[in-house]
Amino acid sequence: MKIVIPGGTGHLGLLLAHALDRAGNEVVVLSRRENTRIPGARVVWWDGRDTGTWLAEIDGADAVLNLAGRSVNCRYSKRHLREMLDSRVDSATVVGAAIAQAARPPSVWLQMSTATIYAHSVDRANDEATGVLGGSEDGVPAYWAYSVRIARDWERAQADAQAPSTRKVALRTSIVMASGAGGAFEMMMRLTRCGLGGPIAGGRQYMSWIHGVDLVRAIEFLLHRGDVDGPVNLASPNPLPYREFMAALRRAAGVRAGLPATAWMAEIGAFALRTDTELLLKSRRVVPGRLLDAGFTFDFPDWPEAARDLVARRRSHD
Repeated sequence: MKIVIPGGTGHLGLLLAHALDRAGNEVVVLSRRENTRIPGARVVWWDGRDTGTWLAEIDGADAVLNLAGRSVNCRYSKRHLREMLDSRVDSATVVGAAIAQAARPPSVWLQMSTATIYAHSVDRANDEATGVLGGSEDGVPAYWAYSVRIARDWERAQADAQAPSTRKVALRTSIVMASGAGGAFEMMMRLTRCGLGGPIAGGRQYMSWIHGVDLVRAIEFLLHRGDVDGPVNLASPNPLPYREFMAALRRAAGVRAGLPATAWMAEIGAFALRTDTELLLKSRRVVPGRLLDAGFTFDFPDWPEAARDLVARRRSHD
């Protein structure tokens, strides 16, 4: 297959480009960075907003996997939130325009989305059929609603695209745990090794996650399942409270203890790290109903085993 990956230069893009190339696919990455080199992929420039010569890569491709969007690992200032929104909606819109103009449109368009679209939830799990979308729940910071708006507008840009011959899948992705610089797992390992891997704000909030191996396998599964379209949750079937999540990571890493933190302590730490506490305090209890119904099986359905595997992979590269 020829697979075009807009925005494929980040942590997840490199993971997916490498895996899809090793599986025998032709991989083309669209990047805003000129002179970028990615092993196993051909890199073509685009700006993420306007049509250009890169349209020729979409015409005749078998699949598009759009990962473009500003990183969420930042302070949630008004400017950064607007950049997150615009970068996601603009890129999805222009990808849709490219598919609409193609003489030979791709058969499938996988569009990155986020599990953050669901409501903050401790007492119930959210799947695609019965999950509650967020933005109006009580007892959470008001600005969290903007993240939900970003997710809704992001998915709407794909849904509104005039691409009747192309199957569309919105990938509501949980936190991806994969070894390698720049990812969430590396950040959590640094906190753990520094003795800071304890519960935050009590630790009752749920962590939805997916092992990088299963992310790749789920993407490959969805590329070929012509009967699956619309929103699909990319998450392990077994989310768990943050307290238990970090305890399992400490055991895997051989770290005996992790200091707990209150919400205000987390705010200070997030400010120092130039990130936002929503990433840790929002309870994302998300399960992969449609993947399981379609027959997908996870190599790493449980976090303790996944954590042990990821720590071993990390050590093998040290």
